[in-house]
Amino acid sequence: MKTADLDYELPEALIAAHPTERRDGARLLIVDRETLRDGLVTELSELIPEGALLVVNDTRVRRARIFGSRQGSGGRIELLFIRRASLVDGREHWEAIGRASKPLRVGTRIDWDELRLEVLSKSAEGTMLVAVDAGGADFEQILDQRGHLPLPPYMRRVDEIVDLERYQTVYARRTASAAAPTAGLHLTPDMFARLRERNVEVARLELEIGLGTFRAVTAADLDDHPMHAEAFAVGPELVQAVHAARERGAPIVAVGTTVVRALESAADPERLGQVRVAHGETRLLIQPGYRFRVVDSLLTNFHVPQSTLLALVSAFAGYEAVMAAYRHAVAARYRFLSYGDAMWIPNRRA
Repeated sequence: MKTADLDYELPEALIAAHPTERRDGARLLIVDRETLRDGLVTELSELIPEGALLVVNDTRVRRARIFGSRQGSGGRIELLFIRRASLVDGREHWEAIGRASKPLRVGTRIDWDELRLEVLSKSAEGTMLVAVDAGGADFEQILDQRGHLPLPPYMRRVDEIVDLERYQTVYARRTASAAAPTAGLHLTPDMFARLRERNVEVARLELEIGLGTFRAVTAADLDDHPMHAEAFAVGPELVQAVHAARERGAPIVAVGTTVVRALESAADPERLGQVRVAHGETRLLIQPGYRFRVVDSLLTNFHVPQSTLLALVSAFAGYEAVMAAYRHAVAARYRFLSYGDAMWIPNRRA
């Protein structure tokens, strides 16, 4: 697919920089086959079919952003930690990206309060390996207490108190991601209670959202785009839940593109519609022409132009239908991206 085919005009004024007053206060564009209807997220508890299996990504966003200073000059340095790589001689090694007024070279030493950090190596992809001397303390816990949430760059602001709650889903568990699974930000405990009354089951998986989700596609053709890897885990409980849903003829509903990517990566090649236990990394790039094997319905936010996420949604609901929906959303002044409004796409198999 040509990357240019995924372009659309997104006015900056429509990019949501802050959350709605209520989690479930967003608008909802319902894309059912070739029809569009404007609705509200509060309708989801009635739109999701009775008895469906709702699958969520329960990873928690790491407070991964810090602002330190270069040893010697005191120049400001921003680091964003992606994942813990290893422990060597009492120092934790982390994969990270950084930004500073002068290049961050191998050997650069950084102070962050009482902690000492050092750039050990750099990769061709722009990441670096940073050693952290935390004096024997767990750096993950330090980040959780004092780090900043890595809000997407298009919000053009640092995190605030409200983000500590609203940039996490209500069902988040293990800290692992560099960004929120944003479709899930709309869901509330009251909504889950209403879904339980309609016998909707909820199952969990993990997909560690990496920084690749923000990287622009620079290749002219998506086939030439080096898709980023993300760790995911589909456990036996989810495998059984999918099997039971198929047995009772219930649809599999994915909350967000990360759930789609994980479920489709774990699809059982010998049993259509089923998944296998899977732990590892996925580089699955879904674009129009892809044959979905597991997911039947999708709740998703609106995505940036010329992105792999927009390609996935276009593959799911049909390219023409999705681009028409985006044109409608722009004209109707929907809010876009992570804190924005949502889209409901039911009945893919219909």
